[in-house]
Amino acid sequence: MEHIKENFKSIRVKLFLTLCIVVIVIIAFLILTNNFVLETFYLYSKTKGLVSIYDRINSYYVQEDDDSSKIRLELEKAAINSNLDILIQSEGNISVYSTNRDFMSNITDLNSINDKITRNRKNIVFKNDKIMVRKIEDSTKGITFLMFSAKLDNDYQLYIRMPFASIKESVRISNKFLYLIGGFTILVGGIVVSFISRRFTTPILELNSIANKMSKLDFSHKYRTTDTEDEINNLGKSINTMSDKLENTIKQLKETNIELEKDIEEKSKIDEMRKQFISDVSHELKTPIALIQGYSEGLIENVNTDDENRKFYASVILDEANKMDKLVAQLLELMKLEYGKREFNNKEFDVCELIKEVIRKSKVMLEEKEITVQFDEDASVMVLADDFYIEQVITNYFTNAIKHVKGENGQKLIKINITPYIENNIVRISVFNTGENIKEEDLTRIWNRFYKADESRNREDGGTGIGLSLVKAVMNNYKKQYGVINKENGVEFYFDLELIV
Repeated sequence: MEHIKENFKSIRVKLFLTLCIVVIVIIAFLILTNNFVLETFYLYSKTKGLVSIYDRINSYYVQEDDDSSKIRLELEKAAINSNLDILIQSEGNISVYSTNRDFMSNITDLNSINDKITRNRKNIVFKNDKIMVRKIEDSTKGITFLMFSAKLDNDYQLYIRMPFASIKESVRISNKFLYLIGGFTILVGGIVVSFISRRFTTPILELNSIANKMSKLDFSHKYRTTDTEDEINNLGKSINTMSDKLENTIKQLKETNIELEKDIEEKSKIDEMRKQFISDVSHELKTPIALIQGYSEGLIENVNTDDENRKFYASVILDEANKMDKLVAQLLELMKLEYGKREFNNKEFDVCELIKEVIRKSKVMLEEKEITVQFDEDASVMVLADDFYIEQVITNYFTNAIKHVKGENGQKLIKINITPYIENNIVRISVFNTGENIKEEDLTRIWNRFYKADESRNREDGGTGIGLSLVKAVMNNYKKQYGVINKENGVEFYFDLELIV
């Protein structure tokens, strides 16, 4: 049922129904005209023709003698061409000219009933001072005639008889023909309308489909315009223009919305970073501030009067102040890395040379703790990264190894390896130290800021508790792998960099 309703709503069906209604209305109008107007028009046309013949005959007798052979010839022509019977009588009802003897013999009977006919106004078709046209039925022969009677200018009496075909029969035949024409017109018109409507409805349906897709924000489809300048083609051009403008506008709105979301996210990150920074600083500075406060009060109250103790108190205050300064600086740097506020100055450099420089800077600590470092890489390994931050990563791994290295058979060993993976364009740098393994539950926690896997560590190791958090933040920015692996006789930390082949 719904499908039928949809079909009746289509333009093609509406055009076909409109054509049928128009044809039916025209046919009905013609049938009504045939039934009520045709007979009157037919009598008017015939009367007009008889009057014209009368004028011609009257002109013959004005110009010529009434017994002229030329007049007779013209009268015969008129009678034959128009299928007429002509009778001309002079005074005393003497026949001057007749085309039909039967017609002449019937005139007397006709004249005898003139008064009766005249009184029957329905039989009079036309009448004036000279002319009268009557409709007469011959019941014996079953024929109807138009009888024209008039007086010529020479006082002759003119009678013209014309057979009058049955107008009702003509109307019936005409109506039957109109029915056939109407049916044929609807059939042919339906085919033509179907073809024409298809040419109109196809682009309209295409435009409707494009409009529906536009309502769903799909602007990929465009109307295929032509060189014609008709209304549908112009509408298609307008739809394409509107589609482009809407697409650009929505694209701009999306871009603006993305920028707005980024701004909101940026403000949220800054606010979160501020809160986190305050929380971390408040948590981590309690101990050094308490130490500085205690030793400062001791100096003020002269708890120790000798210079050596005073210097010790002052050195503790200075050391804690330096640690606070280093902690705050590292914490600020960590915040910027974690919240994407730090831009990297990437360049190509030799990571082997960088590792050798880190080892050189730590030479004093290595000698004090009698640690052996194995790094036998002599060839250059070029990587693409920010050498400043990569140096911090290597330094954090290396200093972390120095803090936790323990002797194996009396030997403390730190081993640095570089393993290139050319097929993946990466290089893995690992720092191994002999010693105890890290507990399984701590393997992921050690990357969190201020987390201490070894609670027994004292403050003299110089650590801030955010070294591995810096490593994590740097590697997350580069989207490279990093981690820690427990080995049989120690622990290995690693990270990956982009290899320049």
